Amino acid sequence: MEHKNKRSLLSYFHEDGKSTQPQLHHLPHHQQISCNLDNFLCSTSTSIVSPSHQNIMHSMMQPPSPDSPWTLSPLQSPSPPLLCHCIASLHRLDGTVHAIAAINGTVFTGSDSSRIRAWRQPDCLERGYLKVSSGSVRAILAYGNVLFTSHKDFKIRMWIVTASDNFKAKKISTLPRKNSLFMFPRRTSEGHKDFISCMAYYNAEGLLYTGSWDKTVKVWRVWDSLCVDTFLAHDDNVNGVVVNQEDGVVFTCSCDGSIKIWRRIYGQSSHTLTMTLKSQSSSPINAMALSTSVIDSYVLYSGSSDGFINFWEKEKVSGRYNHGGVLQGHRFSVLCLVALGKLIFSGSEDTTIRVWRREEGKFSHECLAVVDAHRGPVKCLAASLEVDKEVGVLLYSAGLDQNFKVWRVKLMVEEKSGTGQILDSASNMKLKEFEISPVLSPSWVLRKLHGSHPSR
Repeated sequence: MEHKNKRSLLSYFHEDGKSTQPQLHHLPHHQQISCNLDNFLCSTSTSIVSPSHQNIMHSMMQPPSPDSPWTLSPLQSPSPPLLCHCIASLHRLDGTVHAIAAINGTVFTGSDSSRIRAWRQPDCLERGYLKVSSGSVRAILAYGNVLFTSHKDFKIRMWIVTASDNFKAKKISTLPRKNSLFMFPRRTSEGHKDFISCMAYYNAEGLLYTGSWDKTVKVWRVWDSLCVDTFLAHDDNVNGVVVNQEDGVVFTCSCDGSIKIWRRIYGQSSHTLTMTLKSQSSSPINAMALSTSVIDSYVLYSGSSDGFINFWEKEKVSGRYNHGGVLQGHRFSVLCLVALGKLIFSGSEDTTIRVWRREEGKFSHECLAVVDAHRGPVKCLAASLEVDKEVGVLLYSAGLDQNFKVWRVKLMVEEKSGTGQILDSASNMKLKEFEISPVLSPSWVLRKLHGSHPSR
């Protein structure tokens, strides 16, 4: 879809003529996220779900349509149900899910097919799909009512999603847009030359950042669908890009083992490199997450192929990011990370998901749970607060076993004793990490032994 005139992204919402108010909602401020998360972390009530109840919920789920490539798969909750239990599980009969995004009560999954599936939260009832002719979906980003998707043709599609009872989605643009016959070709309008592996959106300026295996990062101005900057970010594939919504600082990570911090030059569209972060091992970095649970305090996490999660904390005065330490536990590569307030979720090639909690004002982290989630590497994660029911966090995972799962995470952190003292229930329970070898699918083991890279 080509747009010749300057139009604000907000104006796309008026096309249906049903509302005169813009519906592109800003993401909640990090203080609001922290407040909501702290409320459920400090809850004194517990929510224990028995296996029999889970089976009843699973049996009540409506299966996908007959022509759908998805089927229900068995629920598995190897971790204590007090902390995390699986509430929905779907198996894709063909292809692998590469990306997940949650938006306004709907979850989207992108896979090897040309259809982007939409599921209702949290029970995963099928709501519909978005269809494109370009095939495989490699990355999905949801922001407000806008959905960004990257595809096999190295292009990005923008969609407006109506998350009401009647699910609707409308494509509003394709990046890069096609040049008119009467316009001279723009050099800056050229797209990526390889797969787009990651995306991030800076709301204040309406800029979309895309990272690619062609080693570059492109910056798109969404209201007129133009590429306003392109820079060679790394010496190898760009695997992750994150934007700090408070100051517009951009973080990129790569297979070259480095994290780079970029800033926009004042009054211009171009970006300049301000800092390079490296861990001791210089192992390829597969994923990043930025935690903003405290005012003016930011912690950057990176997951690498050596199984470690490194983190850096921003100094309030200088603004520099200092290495704070390493989270150890995964046995193989960390492929995906999600930060939500004090919680960090990590998915690994060892088939497990780990739930971490950061102590406020400290560099210390605690591993709250190890979830034996899939029968193959955990490819992607997404998380959202379940505020309405005051339950906690909904976590979505997809693995190379072709399964897509939904987990409900409930943490009981503090409770008052008879003497009025506040005890840390999670510490008292001492949830054990079961030292059991991960269950790996035979096909994945063969690929691993033959030196291929099943994580891509």
